[in-house]
Amino acid sequence: MTDLIPPAPQPRIPVAGGGTFPVRRIYCVGRNFADHAREMGASAPTSAAERGQPMFFMKPADAIVVGHDDAIPYPLATADLHHEVELVVAIGRDAPAGVLPLEQAGDLVLGYGVGLDLTRRDLQAAAKAKGGPWDIAKGFDHSAPVSGLVPAAEVGDLAALNLSLEVNGEVRQQALLQQMIWNVPEILHELSKLFALRAGDLVFMGTPAGVAALLPGDRFSARLENVAERHGRIAG
Repeated sequence: MTDLIPPAPQPRIPVAGGGTFPVRRIYCVGRNFADHAREMGASAPTSAAERGQPMFFMKPADAIVVGHDDAIPYPLATADLHHEVELVVAIGRDAPAGVLPLEQAGDLVLGYGVGLDLTRRDLQAAAKAKGGPWDIAKGFDHSAPVSGLVPAAEVGDLAALNLSLEVNGEVRQQALLQQMIWNVPEILHELSKLFALRAGDLVFMGTPAGVAALLPGDRFSARLENVAERHGRIAG
C-alpha cells in the first residue's frame, strides 16, 4: 500500500566504531537510586528484600536528541524544567519469548551511553497531587538528550563507574552505578515480564539525587566515567 504521508525518520544514535542504532522504544526506570527516591518524598529500600517491583514509564522514540554541544529548546507549558542524568542501555537483539532469564539478560546489551531524562517537574507534581498519570511531564519533545553509544565489550564493569552531571561548571549530580537499586540484568528481566524487548530499545536506568532546575542559557555536561559524555545547553 502507498503511504498517504511521508514516513517520519527513525531516530538514530551513533555508535563508537561505526554505524548507528535505530531507536524503537525508550523505557525509563523511576526511583532506582535510594537518595533520589528520598529527595522526591518516596520511601527507599534498605535491603534487596525490600525492593518490591521497579517503577517504569516511557518516552516516545522521537524524544531522542543526538548531537554535541547543541541547543535544547526550553519546553512548552512549564516553568520548572529539571535535569536527571542517567545511564542509557541499548538493546541489540530481540529477547526470547516469555520472561527473560536473569542470566541471559546481559547478552541483549549492545552498548551504553549517558543521557538526560528531562522532566517538567511542575506538571509532574500537579499530576501526582491528583493521583493521575504524569506522561506529559516526561514524554515531551526533546526530553531525552543522549550521547553516542559505546559497545558493551569496551565498557567493562559498570558498577565501578561514576555517573555525573555538571551545570555551568558546577557538579549537580554524582553517584557510582553500584548504588542503583536494580542493576541492568535485573531491570531487563523485570521489563520482560511486561513487554517484548526488541533490538532498538533503550533503557534509561534512573537518576541519583541532586535533580534541580535547568534555566534558559544553562550549559550541561553529562558523563559516564571514561565511557561517554553529552554536552549541551538550554536555548534561551
